[in-house]
Amino acid sequence: MGSSFAFPLSQGTRPARHCKTSFGARDFGGFQDCFFRDRPMDTARIAVVGAGVVGLSTAVCISKLVPQCSVTIISDKFTPDTTSDVAAGMLIPHTYPDTPIHMQKQWFRETFNHLFAIANSAEAGDAGVHLVSGWQIFQSTPTEEVPFWADVVLGFRRMTEAELKKFPQYVSGQAFTTLKCECPAYLPWLEKRIKGSGGWMLTRRIDDLWELYPSFDIVVNCSGLGSRQLAGDSKIFPVRGQVLQVQAPWVEHFIRDGSGLTYIYPGTSHVTLGGTRQKGDWNLSPDAENSREILSRCCALEPSLHGACNIREKVGLRPYRPGVRLQTELLARDGRRLPVVHHYGHGSGGISVHWGTALEAARLVSECVHALRTPIPKSKL
Repeated sequence: MGSSFAFPLSQGTRPARHCKTSFGARDFGGFQDCFFRDRPMDTARIAVVGAGVVGLSTAVCISKLVPQCSVTIISDKFTPDTTSDVAAGMLIPHTYPDTPIHMQKQWFRETFNHLFAIANSAEAGDAGVHLVSGWQIFQSTPTEEVPFWADVVLGFRRMTEAELKKFPQYVSGQAFTTLKCECPAYLPWLEKRIKGSGGWMLTRRIDDLWELYPSFDIVVNCSGLGSRQLAGDSKIFPVRGQVLQVQAPWVEHFIRDGSGLTYIYPGTSHVTLGGTRQKGDWNLSPDAENSREILSRCCALEPSLHGACNIREKVGLRPYRPGVRLQTELLARDGRRLPVVHHYGHGSGGISVHWGTALEAARLVSECVHALRTPIPKSKL
């Protein structure tokens, strides 16, 4: 595979910038000349497709873990217009049926530790990361009273009878402190780090990963639902989520129904009320009936929300898949080869595991770079 790719012949480095282009598939040569003419000649050129929390965190991890590489983020949408910008950002893991629990726990622990360090730093405000305490409540005793992530969050315990009096329709609950990662702040914070390490941002829609060949040596596919087309993956589908963002500054504790359908998540600038879980629904327009139902359910848990004001409706399409796809694929066409690292399918759990899966994606990219730099031995005749 190593002999199939050439690295750009250049020296020095260039500062990062964010470009908007309308290049066609055949115009990437000019893009390549502009972006890479001052890169070291052994630099591996890596394109990350997708600029949500998964794509940006992957780009940061690649920049940190893969030596002598250039990273370019390519997406038709950047913050504040991504699915991640709609997410409430609470670190409470979603369970993936096709992924081993020990792996999900590792991803969550690595993400929690990464964000906890930010929350305890001077960067916390700029990054939109902070601790929040609250309750997860159940109308019947859960089959798993102690979830796999219980020893990762802080102070996990069963709720007391006194606490449960606040929720008379519920029979049990869990109290703990976790983290909230607000993507409208966190995504620009990640972008700043990518640019600071010499990365590029390119606003462009990609319809075929082969458009990136030969300008890039490795492609990382973080396109979420776009992978239905880009990777031909029929396993991924949208799960529509509608939320309300309201002003209710007196609400300081999160409340989450154990089903995950109804939740109240206080943040720095608003409280997020949710939600919906509509499989196969591609509609990005707010639905008035959904909003009425969300507000009614949340007011049943926290009656003071009847006094909430400045209600805004938001809709996002979660990229659901039975398991996160973290896999290397070598595309081949007409004698050409393009290594692709797939990293998508996080559903509603993306923010809870994004850093852990990004670290794994970066390790896969590192393996690809090593393969590119390793000459293929000539066969002995």
